[in-house]
Parts: sequence; structure tokens; C-alpha cells
Amino acid sequence: MNDIPTDPIPIDPIPIDDGLPGGSVPSGDRRPLASRDTGWARLLARRAAAAGMTPNGISLASTGFAGLAGAALWASHGAAGPAGILWLLLAALGCQLRLICNLIDGMVAIEGGRASPTGALWNELPDRVSDVLVLVAVGVAAEAPLLGWAAAAAAVLTAYVRELGHRLTGTADFTGVMAKPQRMAVVTLACGLAIVVRLFGTVQDGMIFRWAIIAVLIGATWVTVARTRGLLRDLRESARPSARPKPAR
Repeated sequence: MNDIPTDPIPIDPIPIDDGLPGGSVPSGDRRPLASRDTGWARLLARRAAAAGMTPNGISLASTGFAGLAGAALWASHGAAGPAGILWLLLAALGCQLRLICNLIDGMVAIEGGRASPTGALWNELPDRVSDVLVLVAVGVAAEAPLLGWAAAAAAVLTAYVRELGHRLTGTADFTGVMAKPQRMAVVTLACGLAIVVRLFGTVQDGMIFRWAIIAVLIGATWVTVARTRGLLRDLRESARPSARPKPAR
């Protein structure tokens, strides 16, 4: 363990909530994740920083892993035998690697002090592409491509409402029963169940993915509605006379 670098990029498990540029953001601007404070996450972030990886590059890599998951799901559709199981394993792995990249890119950027002026763009845009790549492929595996596209649109809309709220109120709302981590968990679980089904000698696992994509669609739609209602409530409260700053005398 002596080869672990200790000084190139310090990773502080607790972000500094002072709003200063160059490595600090308000806590309301980040998705609350318990895994961010784990030893393995700090080690991965430290390793990535020491290897010269940039936060934007890690964000882009997350889309590459999402593309792997999507391609594997697509290839698994109708693939029999060990090949089909291998494709499903790769799909599940791609979903989880995407989430790991989404975790450590922010740690390298914020706690590691490598935030860049374009970081906000690279933090959001690859994620939206990743959702489409994965969820459309789930629709193909479910033999219901329209459901896949609908779920992808709903997932993108959840992020749009969150960022709109951030722009209007200064606080990002990451709450919801089907936010990004939950969506990838549902897809990963569906892959695992499909593998079990295939081990019993059938490739008729489309119904598993159909229920998965329906769950994502309903859940993401609910998140969008809930976040929109919360945003409307916050805007109304901020417009009340008591909430307005008093004019200087």
C-alpha cells in the first residue's frame, strides 16, 4: 500500500460549502451520495487524479460505459447461450461503471480542486446522452422501442426541471424515486434477472425488460411532476412580500 500517492491531489471527503470557485461549490449543487465519503471512492478519485485524468474526461468516459451498456443490451436481444449471458453481464457492468465515473468526476473536480469553467457542461451533457443510450437499448431488449424512447425522454426531462430550478432558485433538486442512480439500479437488476432466466434455458426475457422500462418511465415522470411542483412552490414563496428583501432606507 506504500505506492498510494498522498500529495498530488488531496481528496477531502467533506466538501467545503463556501461557494468559492476552483474547487468548492454549495452543497445544494451536488447530488447527496453516501458513497462519496467511502474509502474506496476517495481512493479511486485519488488514483484518477494522480493518473492525470481530468473531471471532464471522466464525465466523457461515463458516456462510453453507457454506450457499452446500450450496445450490450442491444446485442443480447435474441442472442442465445453463453453469448447472451455475456452481453447481459457487460450491460450491467457498463451501467455500474457509468455511475462510478459520475461519482469520481465530481470528487476530482471539487475536492481535488480541478474544477474547470466548462465543467458544468461536461457534467450534464454526457449524462443526458448516457440516459438515452441505455434506456433506448432497454426498450429494444423489451421489444418495445417506443417505451425506451419515452423513458429516455422522461429521464432527460427530470434533469431539465432540476437545472431549471437551479437557475431560478439557486438550488438543485436531486430528490425522486427514479433519479439517475435508481434508473441504473433498475436496469442492472433487470439484467441480473434476465441472466437467471437464461440459465434455465430460455431467451424469452423481453417481459423483464418491459417491466423495467415501464418502471423507469413511470418513476421518471413522477420525479418530473414532483420536482415541478416543488419548484412552483419555491417560486411562489420567494414572491411573497415577506420573502422579498426590504428596500434600504
